[in-house]
Amino acid sequence: MQRTRGAAARLAAVALAAAAVLALLQPAAAQRWTEERANAWYASQPWLVGANYAPAYAVNQLEMWQPDTFNLTAIGRELALAQDLGFTSLRVFLHDLLWRDDAAGLLARMDQFLGVASARGIGIMFVLFDGVWDPYPVAGPQPAPVPNVHNSRWVQGPGHDILADPTRHDELEAYVVGVVSRFRNDSRVQVWDLYNEPDNPVPMYKILPGKSKRVLEVLEKAFAWIRPLDPIQPLTTGVWSGNWSSDDRLTELWRFQLSNSDVISFHNYGEPSEIAQRIRDLRRFNRPILCTEYMARSAGSTFEGVLPILAAESVGAYN
Repeated sequence: MQRTRGAAARLAAVALAAAAVLALLQPAAAQRWTEERANAWYASQPWLVGANYAPAYAVNQLEMWQPDTFNLTAIGRELALAQDLGFTSLRVFLHDLLWRDDAAGLLARMDQFLGVASARGIGIMFVLFDGVWDPYPVAGPQPAPVPNVHNSRWVQGPGHDILADPTRHDELEAYVVGVVSRFRNDSRVQVWDLYNEPDNPVPMYKILPGKSKRVLEVLEKAFAWIRPLDPIQPLTTGVWSGNWSSDDRLTELWRFQLSNSDVISFHNYGEPSEIAQRIRDLRRFNRPILCTEYMARSAGSTFEGVLPILAAESVGAYN
C-alpha cells in the first residue's frame, strides 16, 4: 500500500512537472498582451499621428486595392504629402472580398504599399473589418461617388450575407490568418485594428437585427484566430459611441473590445472638452490609447482644438 501511494505521488509529481513545462511552452500570443508589454511597445514608437487613408481615386477599400484600379503612383504622391505634414502613421482599410477573389495579389499589393509608406517614414495600421456604410459589398468595378455625400460608396466587410449567418463566419478565417500571418513580423505594420465601429447601426441602410451579437461573434473568432500567430504588432478594436466611464456602463460588446485589445482605441468627433473626458475615462485600463478617428468641424472637433490635447496626453491621433 505504501509503495502504491509512493508511486502515485511520483506520478502526480511528474504530471505536475509536465503541466508546468507545457504551460511554459504555450505561446504568449494566445493571450492578451500584458500592460507592461503594451506600454513598452508604445514607448518604442514615434508619436502615432496621421489620418484614415484612402487614395483620391478610390470610392472605397475595394477600389483602392483591386488589381484593375490599384494605383501605386497616385498613392506615392499622396504619401509624400502625408510625410510633409509630419504624419508617422496611416490607418488603412482592407476587405475580405479582396482576399476571396485574389489572395496572392492582395498580399503583393499590400507589400508594395508598405514599401512606399516605409520609404516616407510612415507606418500602417491595417483595419480588417468595417461595420459602417453599405452592408452589401460587391467586388469588381465600383459605382461612381455620389456628389456631396460623405463616404457615399464605402462598404461594410464582412457584408450582410456573411455577418447575418453565423454558420458562415468561419469563411473569414483564411482571410484573417492569411493577412496577419504574412505581415506578423513586419515592422512596417504598426497595429492591427480588427473591426471598425462594429455595432454602428448605419441608419441609412436596413439595420441587421441583432447586429451587436453577430459582430461580437466575429470579433471573438478574429481574436482567437490571430492570437496564436503572435504578431509583433498589438491588436485593437475601437469603441466609438456611448459612455465608457465605468465598467457598469459598458455593453457586452464594448466590454469585450476593451478587455481584449492590447492597446485601447476610440473615436470621438466632439469638442476638445469631450475628447479630454474620453481620454480620462479610458486611462483606467493602464494601456496606450489611440484616437483612431476625430476631426469634424461642424461638431466642434478641429485640428487646432483637439490635436494639442492628443499630443499633450501622448494619445495616438488619426483624423
